[in-house]
Amino acid sequence: MSFTAAEQAAMARALELAATPGVPLGPNPRVGCVLLDDTGATVAEGHHRGAGSPHAEADALARAGERARGTTAVVTLEPCAHTGRTGPCAVALRDAGVRRVIFAQADPNPVATGGAALLREGGVDVESGLMLDEARALNRVWTWAVEHGRPFVTWKFATTLDGRSAAPDGTSRWISSRAARLDTHRLRALCDVMLVGANTVAVDDPQLTVRDEHDRPLPRERQPLRVVMGERDLPATRRVFDDLAETVHLRTRDPETALKTLFARDRQHVFLEGGPTLAAAFVGAGLVDEIVTYVAPMLLGAGRHAVADLAITTIADALRPVVTDVTVLDGLDGEEPNVRITMKPEGDH
Repeated sequence: MSFTAAEQAAMARALELAATPGVPLGPNPRVGCVLLDDTGATVAEGHHRGAGSPHAEADALARAGERARGTTAVVTLEPCAHTGRTGPCAVALRDAGVRRVIFAQADPNPVATGGAALLREGGVDVESGLMLDEARALNRVWTWAVEHGRPFVTWKFATTLDGRSAAPDGTSRWISSRAARLDTHRLRALCDVMLVGANTVAVDDPQLTVRDEHDRPLPRERQPLRVVMGERDLPATRRVFDDLAETVHLRTRDPETALKTLFARDRQHVFLEGGPTLAAAFVGAGLVDEIVTYVAPMLLGAGRHAVADLAITTIADALRPVVTDVTVLDGLDGEEPNVRITMKPEGDH
């Protein structure tokens, strides 16, 4: 199916609307919608602003009013066919007299899918696949979580050139540079779960908050859920239990159980910052979907490794993640630059 230049431009605009700054990254997908008249001119635009707010199609229809009749709706995601906090968008488009719907990505959510079929049954012309790759990239984590039935897991760690995450005396705070730590907070803000092990909380006492460039915590409503995983009892005085963000203690050592529990809580992106034992548990279970490592230009020669024993005894069995990005983070305040390496596990990810 070929699409007109106006339709392609409208989809590009719909993707831009969906990515409007300030729109929550979850639990709902980000969606944009543009209504076109017969000449290809824009009648109205809309986008989803988060759970409980009007969907993109409803937003655009409300702005168009009666002018929506006879238009083409260009949407980044297949209009939903279910009633949740809001009504089904497919029904709203049909009842508004929209004559044609073009969407980029089919809805992978089994609860919401079926909008295309409903529209066709109502006499609406429906086409799909325009700028599909861009639409999937927009909602990369949401799509992954829905398709796999568990949160997407990003494992982040800092390391020296010789693979140490802490010195022999346990000190680790200054392995990564200030620029790397600022970059880490940027990545934390993209997730809805910060996950560490109970031992890390007991020994290191991390706060696990997202902070700004002035080292101030973001408001509570913008903080990811802090999750402590493990059976060990912890004192309430640990910083992770303060009131700057919500915290949950999952009393399990099984990564699969933890992810299942978090998915049931509508969480879609886990930022794994635990110690080497927890990291090895997730890596060994094949439950790491992205690796972000900050490499500092220093050597220790001894100390804690970034990951614990993976039961690999020969080089032929080594895990070989695929590098997707290498970025040099310039040093701040006279510090040496650090390197951020982003990888994905080998295989189909």
